[in-house]
Amino acid sequence: MVRLPLTAEELERGERLGALLRRARGERSMLVTALEAGVSPETLRKIESGRVATPAFPTIAAIADVLGLSLDAVWAEINQPDRTPIRRLAS
Repeated sequence: MVRLPLTAEELERGERLGALLRRARGERSMLVTALEAGVSPETLRKIESGRVATPAFPTIAAIADVLGLSLDAVWAEINQPDRTPIRRLAS
């Protein structure tokens, strides 16, 4: 299977996703966050750095859950870069 190159828009959305996850993670350890989400720390690092611009939905869902982010809020923020940062869900 040949994968088409990502568009500039997809790359920018991936960068916004990475920035959002870094902000939401805050001072939390990348290792602990990744392990709680069931993904490798390397995968989380690549997503946060924008190197994986289009991660799989279950991966993002697991990370968002660990960070207390709603998927609706994640989607809204990464698709509208001029929006203010999302708030964490109440625990």
